[in-house]
Amino acid sequence: MVTSAAPTLEPSPLPNRPRRVLIATDTYPPDVNGTSYFTHRLACGLAERNNEVYVVCTSDEGPARIEHVDGVTIHRLRSAPLLVHPTMRFSVPTRLDRLMDELTPDVVHVQGHFVVGRAAISAARRAGVPVIATNHFMPDNLFQFAHIPGPLRERAANLAWRDFNRIFSRVDRVTTPTKIAAGLLTGRRFTRSVEAVSCGIDLERFHPHAEPKAWARKAFDLPDRDTVLFVGRLDEEKRLDELIRALPYVLNETDAQIALVGTGGQRAVLEKLAHRIGVGERVFFLGFVPDETIPQVYAAADVFAMPSIAELQSIATLEAMATALPVVAADAMALPHLVRPGENGRLFTPGDVRGLARHLSDLLGSPQTRAGMGTASRAIAMTHDHQASLARFEAIYQEVAR
Repeated sequence: MVTSAAPTLEPSPLPNRPRRVLIATDTYPPDVNGTSYFTHRLACGLAERNNEVYVVCTSDEGPARIEHVDGVTIHRLRSAPLLVHPTMRFSVPTRLDRLMDELTPDVVHVQGHFVVGRAAISAARRAGVPVIATNHFMPDNLFQFAHIPGPLRERAANLAWRDFNRIFSRVDRVTTPTKIAAGLLTGRRFTRSVEAVSCGIDLERFHPHAEPKAWARKAFDLPDRDTVLFVGRLDEEKRLDELIRALPYVLNETDAQIALVGTGGQRAVLEKLAHRIGVGERVFFLGFVPDETIPQVYAAADVFAMPSIAELQSIATLEAMATALPVVAADAMALPHLVRPGENGRLFTPGDVRGLARHLSDLLGSPQTRAGMGTASRAIAMTHDHQASLARFEAIYQEVAR
């Protein structure tokens, strides 16, 4: 059953002391991915709202250590490199009982069912601490790194979902970012109630910019021409080859370029593709851009593109919308939850490169249409204020409190 509660900006009642929240996650900054960014914003946001927040996660360097950053205490577990992933590491927490006894949290909020998440669920069950679980998982996000052949992927996905169901069935509440993402779980025979709670974005950081786009482009060494932007990992499930393949058709209609922000295992492949089809000088790989600079990246763009087929919400798309950009996105997973065709953007069928090119050309060729859709994007993004999401999580913590 999928549920979605109306968000409220009023905080839930606090206990006599600050609520003590332990967040368990396999990925946390400096890791670069959507789950990492969301978990960081959740931890810092809860701390700003007078909660006592602890994070247990994998060490980014190897040795275990404790950090105090932005009002959050971070317990990093000893880790080793993850051989199938070029940048991530993994921990093998034997038992988290000692940490659970030391911190005595009021609630544990896990961000996945992998190593740290499942260890935290087991420790919390033994200690009688209520557990909230937020799902960010799709098997598609793992296939590239696990090197699973195409014919075996459905079988591997079934096994992965079976494992997910077994672990998350042990928690008190389950959330996921959108109703579509919640429906994915029920479609995979997960029988528990799932609540849709948006990841949310900081609407004060991400807003329309009044200065000329030429100024923002200059900051990233981009030529001053119409720009299609993508922000995210340069990995297989993002389907960025389709965006690059669409560019020659777009160039038949208008003077344009693509800017790709992010890192990932597909960069070299994408660079070769761009040069092979004759658009190498029109595709710019900006690499890693620090989080504090990301709002300026959106200011350099005219259209945001998200060709991914594995988005449970897409924080980057929400950020682009908050800065009043129209969006062209794949008609897949949760992206139709954000992109309303004809209102704030266009949807294309995954694999339809010419359809993608047509939508991009139409928007790039009409500043008036872009402006109207950008205004609509901002209005939709306003319903995803991260303060509302934080308040809903606080309410859930209160509902399951001992």
